[in-house]
Amino acid sequence: MTQVVADVTLTTFVCTAAWLDWATSRIPNWLTVTGLAAALLLRALEHSVVHGLEGCGVAFAVGLMLYALGAVGGGDVKLVAAVGAFLGLSEVAGGLAAIAVAGAGFALVNVIRRGLLPLLVLNTFELLRSWRTLGAGRSRTRDTPGVLTIPYGVPIAAGTLFWWFGQGVRL
Repeated sequence: MTQVVADVTLTTFVCTAAWLDWATSRIPNWLTVTGLAAALLLRALEHSVVHGLEGCGVAFAVGLMLYALGAVGGGDVKLVAAVGAFLGLSEVAGGLAAIAVAGAGFALVNVIRRGLLPLLVLNTFELLRSWRTLGAGRSRTRDTPGVLTIPYGVPIAAGTLFWWFGQGVRL
């Protein structure tokens, strides 16, 4: 029974985050904190809180690194950390890989649809430069003219659900 509740809770959580990110370009703290609390509560019922905290920590560390590089926003970092708590340590790497693939595909479709493929190439080179210097000297923000942003909550939700249900992830 706990697994069914986890399936419904995770689906509702990430779909709400995706919708809010799409509609408002924001993923609110109340949602990410609630998602994290729900994941840990469900894991407590299964005696696997530590596993959830480990998944949360790994996902948060990866998200924080991507935030420092300017690849994602703060709400995305908190969302992926909460998703990591649902996935747990043993599934977080696969979940993050699925999110990355979904994100790359979503970004590519988005820029082609908007006729901005050259801007994607420019932003990718800037991200690689930022990676090489670990984000030092990064001055671009989401409000900088010419910066390309996407509601990354959408591919986070898609990748998470693909991994969760495709792999049959259990709490």
